[in-house]
Amino acid sequence: MAEDSKAEFEKPLEKMTVKELREIALEIPQITGVHGMNKQDLLVAIKEAKGITDEPRKQASASIRQLKAKIKELKLKRKEALESKDRKMATIYRRRISRLKKKTRRAA
Repeated sequence: MAEDSKAEFEKPLEKMTVKELREIALEIPQITGVHGMNKQDLLVAIKEAKGITDEPRKQASASIRQLKAKIKELKLKRKEALESKDRKMATIYRRRISRLKKKTRRAA
């Protein structure tokens, strides 16, 4: 039993595989129908049985749709900068585009 609680602290529930979650759920008598559950159902059932409350996640500052619209706008500005041979501004726009792409990946 000490190994199981140790394993929980090593890896958060959300990062565990379905197989690992099923093993934990089988040890909890309140949870039935473990093998028919998907990962999300297992997470909810285990957290409910152990009394774990979800902390609200930080929301992305802008929606993905807004970020992608901004990326399109910056791509146009970058293209114009390249056509006018303004390498410095083209580089700045490229970096901004890259940062926004990273934000969309994190927000997804």
